[in-house]
Formats: sequence, C-alpha cells, structure tokens
Amino acid sequence: KMAEKQEEPSNAQNGEPDNAEEGEGKKKKVKREDLPPFEIVTGERLPAIFFKFQFRNVEYSSGRNKTFLCYVVETQGKEPATCRGYLEDEHAAAHAEMAFFNTILPTCQAGARLDVTWYVSSSPCVACAQRICEALRKNKGLRLTIMVGRLFMWEEPEMQAALRGMKEAGCKLRIMKPQDFEYVWKNFVEQEEGEEAKSFVPWEDIQENFQYYEEKLAEIL
Repeated sequence: KMAEKQEEPSNAQNGEPDNAEEGEGKKKKVKREDLPPFEIVTGERLPAIFFKFQFRNVEYSSGRNKTFLCYVVETQGKEPATCRGYLEDEHAAAHAEMAFFNTILPTCQAGARLDVTWYVSSSPCVACAQRICEALRKNKGLRLTIMVGRLFMWEEPEMQAALRGMKEAGCKLRIMKPQDFEYVWKNFVEQEEGEEAKSFVPWEDIQENFQYYEEKLAEIL
C-alpha cells in the first residue's frame, strides 16, 4: 500500500495564490472576499505550481480539494476543429466537470461528432458522474475519455457505482500514466516567459502510484 506524507500545502500550492491579487495574470485580479460563490476559472494554460500539487497522483489527497480539468475537443464533420483549455473550480460549490457541459460544450458545432478528452486531477464526484452519464445519453455524437490522476473517494460504494455507471454510459475512464502527465505539462502548463520550455520532471512514486490506482479502477469496473 502506498505511503504518503500528509502534506500541508501553502495557499499557492493549493491553487490559491498566497496573495490573491498576485495570482495568475489572466485571471481577474480580485481579492478572495470579492469572489462570487460560483466562479469557474478558465484559461489555456495553468500555472506550474498548481499542476505540481493538484495533479500529483498520491493516495492521500490532503489539501487537494479542487478539480483541475484540462480538455481537448475534436470536432468531426464539415468543419473539423480542435479546441483545448482548462477549467478549475474556484469554490467547492461549482465543479469543473459541470462547467464544461454548461460553458464549453454549448460552443461546439451542433450536431457534429465530438471526441472529447479530459485530463483531470481526480475522478468525478457522484453528482458530476451522473451529469456525465446524462450528457452521453442525450448526445449520441459525444465520445468522452477521462484520464484521471487519482481516484476520488474510491472506497465508497456509492462512488464505485457512479464509476461503473459512467462506463455503462459509454465513458472511457483511464488512470493517467507518467506519459499522460508529461502531455499535460507540455500542452496545458504555463512556461515562464523568455525561458525555454522546461522538460517534465516525474515525481517520486509516479509509476507506482499509477499502477496502484489502475489496479483499484480495474477492481471497481
């Protein structure tokens, strides 16, 4: 069984800059107390410090209470197109998975076949899993593959049933391999201006943790 030190992250590691006004340049510069209760942050690339903390595939996800969702949408049809970006839920009230269906999907070409891939820091909660199932049943042209860094509350029977329900609805659920983390690093993480792109540095236990979660997901599904 994996052992993981209970990390106490700084605000910055937890996806919340220590000084909110010095946060990500693309975000609206607002103080924490001014944030609306349902803000979803969107963008093309997320800060490296968020990625290194939030996507880490540890067993005990201490302090990792946000979801970071990087997406690639490939539209098939008369006008093939690819769009990509990321969503992060700023507060626990609004989840990134819900935001994708509410804000990103409606902008895609109606009636076209859509191949969607998500790279998510952790697997969806029960409510988001149900929303995913609804979307897949409603939109026969939608194909969804979800690559997850770690499994969220996988020991709970309700959560296991939700994961199985997603599979039955046609969702492909996969655990992120080290190569998938590297893909996210190259395609969705900000590099400092003026610097050459830094290569991805795998953390200790990345392969072992991937195998651990892959076994758990196989048992559940």
